[in-house]
Amino acid sequence: MPTYEALPRFTADLDRLTPEQRRRFRQAVTAFVHDLRTGGRFRAGLRVKRVQRATGIYELTWSMGTGPAGRATWEYGPALHPGVPHVIWRRIGTHDILTGP
Repeated sequence: MPTYEALPRFTADLDRLTPEQRRRFRQAVTAFVHDLRTGGRFRAGLRVKRVQRATGIYELTWSMGTGPAGRATWEYGPALHPGVPHVIWRRIGTHDILTGP
């Protein structure tokens, strides 16, 4: 099972989301974790890609229902257990988070 941590800025961003937006993020994370566990090839629907001009940082995109798409930025951290990916969640919200991923 992949391990993770959340930076304080991510936690503050998460607190600003509506309950429905948080629910949709949790759904996306379920798929994200499944893909990490099965080899790290992410399904197209998660739209995982590198953040431009931010070395080692990726974004995950999903539908938040009405309004702009949800985004979360993350990076791989040092493995806590050999061979198990460790994810560091950095930011969560809309496209605006990409100004400081």
